[in-house]
Amino acid sequence: MGEASFFDSMIRHLRSTSRYYTGYPKDLGPSQVIHFTSERQFIQLLQEGHPIVVAFTIKCAYTKHLDKVLEEAAAEFYPNIKVMRVECPKYPGFCIRRERKDYPFIEIFHSPEQAANQGRIADPNITKYTVKALPFNYDVSAYGLREFFKRHGLRASGSN
Repeated sequence: MGEASFFDSMIRHLRSTSRYYTGYPKDLGPSQVIHFTSERQFIQLLQEGHPIVVAFTIKCAYTKHLDKVLEEAAAEFYPNIKVMRVECPKYPGFCIRRERKDYPFIEIFHSPEQAANQGRIADPNITKYTVKALPFNYDVSAYGLREFFKRHGLRASGSN
């Protein structure tokens, strides 16, 4: 107990005296990362009209780093951009359709619009949506995501 209070006082002192303290580790609050459970859930998120950052992951050392990045990005961009994590071993059908062999990877889905009736739809309850999927090939960090959004004209926060 005495060591924890010493540590707390040391950090408090560091924060008050150091002008270069960056605030890390950040207190991100409750997680805003959405864990994939079904394609229906994914479609409902698309219908909300916000871009969705989807991380397709497997169990590996790099995924731990990616999880931290996703947490930070989700906290920064919520609610204008949703962040979702898909565990590919649990949901292989959803991941295999992406036709990628290197895991983990990130794609950004945006601009859901109701598609024009293309041909006959057998069931009137079915709604078609067009979605633009962009492969993410920037720096895997909240900064990299921010730059990606700027480059592609996606609104990352309410102030833009």
